[in-house]
Amino acid sequence: MSFDRSIKIAPSILSADFANFGKEIEAIEAQGCDWVHVDVMDGHFVPNLTFGPPLCAAIRKHITTVMDVHLMISPVDPYIEAFAEAGADVITAHLEAGPHVHRTLQAIRGTGAKAGLAINPGTGIEDVEYLLDMVDLICVMTVNPGFGGQKFIHSQVDKVKKLRAMIGDRPVHIEIDGGITPETAPLMSAAGADVLVAGSAVFKGGSVDNPAPYGENIRAIRAAAEGARKAA
Repeated sequence: MSFDRSIKIAPSILSADFANFGKEIEAIEAQGCDWVHVDVMDGHFVPNLTFGPPLCAAIRKHITTVMDVHLMISPVDPYIEAFAEAGADVITAHLEAGPHVHRTLQAIRGTGAKAGLAINPGTGIEDVEYLLDMVDLICVMTVNPGFGGQKFIHSQVDKVKKLRAMIGDRPVHIEIDGGITPETAPLMSAAGADVLVAGSAVFKGGSVDNPAPYGENIRAIRAAAEGARKAA
């Protein structure tokens, strides 16, 4: 998994057909997605319950791009190795999920996976500064974590601009998770983000039997994001 700042679209399988994950993943990859985003929720750190390592292991063989696993769980550390063994290319943990986030990032990198750090809408970027050399990705939540389909929180645009300046030349992706559409993607790409997670905005209107809308949706988000970046 090489580093570059090109726009990457990462559909969240939280919005896919749960009974058809393998075919859904194959469909979105065939339609042009760059990464596959897996939202792991524990019903404790966030008010919802989704997937565990066995599901990640089961879908891994269907993913030919990047398996991007977002752990909305607490505690995180006891489960890092299991998600790495399940095939995660990127494992992202929340700054808010535990008292020793530096140790958590060390543990993620120790498995060979790329280390991601997620921050909630109400979290500032001050605590991120001393972790920048420990991370490969920072995920800025533009909704409160726990549910798909929420409305984009616009105050996060300024946060991303400041984060982009703080990162400087470091090879660190800025990922945006929550409320990404062709209307909000340009705001974030212009601010400095390069990985855009989208759930309902990618999967709406399509199915494994009719995947063409997935491609139309992915292309619309990408074109809007790339256009804004060129204009910025």
